[in-house]
Amino acid sequence: MNVIPLRPALAAATAPVHLVGRLAAALPDAHFDVEDGDGGTWRCRRAASCLLRPEVGDTVLLSGPDGARVYLIAVLEQADDAVSRIDTSGALSIESPGDVRLRSGGELQMHAAQWKLQATSGQCRVDDLHFTGQALDATVGRLRLVGRVLESVADRIVQMARNALRVVDETEQVRVGHLDCEAGGTARLHARHTVVTASELVKVDAAQIHMG
Repeated sequence: MNVIPLRPALAAATAPVHLVGRLAAALPDAHFDVEDGDGGTWRCRRAASCLLRPEVGDTVLLSGPDGARVYLIAVLEQADDAVSRIDTSGALSIESPGDVRLRSGGELQMHAAQWKLQATSGQCRVDDLHFTGQALDATVGRLRLVGRVLESVADRIVQMARNALRVVDETEQVRVGHLDCEAGGTARLHARHTVVTASELVKVDAAQIHMG
């Protein structure tokens, strides 16, 4: 039974029902108590087509074929229109053969246990982005970053590549506690002026040493 009219006269009615009332209570079993203008109270469920979640105090529309089958089919006026909630009992899917746009003049929030995004191509433009997470894994065929300033702070950095090229137009500085450079083949250091200094010891060791 979808509706339990609390007035005996309404319970006996067999004529179609179509009325406007005020939502008095939202019950835990997904039922609602709606007061009509004659002092009666109707207990009904929300129609599947009514996606806007009714709140206490809202003006709603009830309709049904008889007094035992009445549904809350629409929210006509909200008691508090500052917040509107689209609410469904199961999964919600929005589909369109054309474009779908979400626009907000304020803040747009998304909360979910999992977030999946799939597209053939995408564009993202954010003036100021802050990302916080526990882990980030990315697999891409080509990665290109273009910017004015790049800063990275980490406890440990590991990079692996078959070939690497680094070009710096002006000055490159490295400040480390210990520096260990090892090449399996040839190690070459060339400059117009080369200065190698140490505060205590400079050691050159090889089977052959050519100078000049």
